[in-house]
Amino acid sequence: MTDGAFTYNGGRVDPGERADIRYSISETYLGDPVRVPVSIVNGDHDGPTVFLSAASHGDELNGIEVVREVAHEWPHTNLHGTLVCMPVLNVPGFVTQQRYLPVYDRDLNRSFPGNESSTSAKRMAAQIFRNFVEPCDIGLDFHTSTRGRTNMLHVRADMADAAVPRLARAFGSNVIIDSEGSSGTLRHEATEADVPTITVEMGEAHRFQRSLIDRALDGVASVLAEYGVYPTEPVNWPGWRTIVTSDQKTWIRADDGGLVDMHHERGDLVHEGDVICTISNPFKTDVVTVEAPFTGLLVGKLENPVVYPGNPLVHLVELDERTRRAYERNRSGTMPERPG
Repeated sequence: MTDGAFTYNGGRVDPGERADIRYSISETYLGDPVRVPVSIVNGDHDGPTVFLSAASHGDELNGIEVVREVAHEWPHTNLHGTLVCMPVLNVPGFVTQQRYLPVYDRDLNRSFPGNESSTSAKRMAAQIFRNFVEPCDIGLDFHTSTRGRTNMLHVRADMADAAVPRLARAFGSNVIIDSEGSSGTLRHEATEADVPTITVEMGEAHRFQRSLIDRALDGVASVLAEYGVYPTEPVNWPGWRTIVTSDQKTWIRADDGGLVDMHHERGDLVHEGDVICTISNPFKTDVVTVEAPFTGLLVGKLENPVVYPGNPLVHLVELDERTRRAYERNRSGTMPERPG
C-alpha cells in the first residue's frame, strides 16, 4: 500500500499528481539516450501501487494500446493508489519492429531483474525493474503470440504462489495457464520479488486487435476493482473458467513440411479425433491430416500457413467434462452461474 509519493531515481510523484516521463535506461551507439515512456498516476486516496507493462517484445502491440488507454483515457478522479503505466519496455525493438533487442538479439523478457554490470539487456532490465516494478504491489504484463501465430486472450500465472491466484482470477479470463514462468521473465522475477504479477496473452504480433484490447481493458478494470483501486467498479466473472496445468496442454507440431489448411479458429473447442488441419504439398497431393489427441480448447494456433517438420501448429489445452458443458452453454448464450 502507498500512503504518499511514488519515487524513482530522479523523480517523485505526489498524491493527486501525475507524470508522463521518458526515463533513460541506456544509450545508442551515438551516445543518445534510450528512453522508456512511463506514465505515473498517483491518486488522491491511499491504495495499492499497480504496474502495467507491454512490449517487452518490441513487435507485440496489443498491450501497448491497453496500457495507453488506462493511462490517458480513463478518468482517475476516484483513484485509490498509484498506476505505473509502461506501454513500451523494449524501445529499441519497438522502433525496429523486432521481437528482441537489436543489440546482440537479446530477449529483454529473459533479462529481469537485471544487472547493472552485465549485458546491455540486463542493464536496461535493471533500470526498469528497480525504479518501476519493485515499488509496486501487483503487476499486469501484456504480451501477444510471436509473429506467424495467434493466441486467444488468456492469463499465465504461478498459481502455487499464495498471492497470485487472487490476481489471476480477478482478471476474468476464461483460461488461466498455471506455470511458474521462465527465469528472467518479468512475471517470474516480479513475483519472486513479492510483487505478484500475471502475464496476459492476447492475439498476434504487429497489429492492434480492437476486440482483444477491449476485453483486456475489462480485465484491467476488474483487477483494479478487486484490489480497491477503483472501489465502485464490478469484478468480472467470465462465465466459465479453467485452470490448466502443464500435463493438460500441448503444442501439436507438424511432422511434415508443406502448406497448412487450418480447420478451426483460436478459442474453438475440438473433440478427440477431430481434424484440426491438413498439410499438403504445392500439388495438393500427399495430404496429411492432423487430429486432436484429446478434447480441448485451441488457445493458440498457426497464422502463417507454411511449416517445416517440427513447427508448431496449435496450442491445445484439455477441458474436463464440466468445463466443456460450461463452455458450450456460454457459446449458446446460456451463461452458467458464478461459483460460490
